[in-house]
Amino acid sequence: MCKFKTYAFGLQVFIVIAFLVYTAIFISCAPTAAIGRPVDSAKLVDGTYKGSYRGGPNKAIVEVTIKDNSIVNINIIQHQAWRGKKAEETVVERIIAHQSTRVDAVSGATNSSYVIMNAVQLAIEKAY
Repeated sequence: MCKFKTYAFGLQVFIVIAFLVYTAIFISCAPTAAIGRPVDSAKLVDGTYKGSYRGGPNKAIVEVTIKDNSIVNINIIQHQAWRGKKAEETVVERIIAHQSTRVDAVSGATNSSYVIMNAVQLAIEKAY
């Protein structure tokens, strides 16, 4: 009888822990809101600026280089993503081409796209 109680208690503990882990993952996977907007190039100061952003399970750290009032380079220092690695090159190209941190997200990597855009936006805000 004692072994059954111990087993039942262990099973209850396992179920509670599994529920908490599942809940944490589910909540952390909420979609990231895009905070980007077109860059006000008249206000940009030349230099290299670092920005980071975490949204759900994704995180990005970027370095943005500003020269002659334009974004000329974006270096992704770190990008934690489960499936969104394919967003890196495309989003960076779109941001530079449009001079905006509000560009189309990569299909299938929407959250990663927004996290990268937001990290770039926060870096650019340091350049004003």
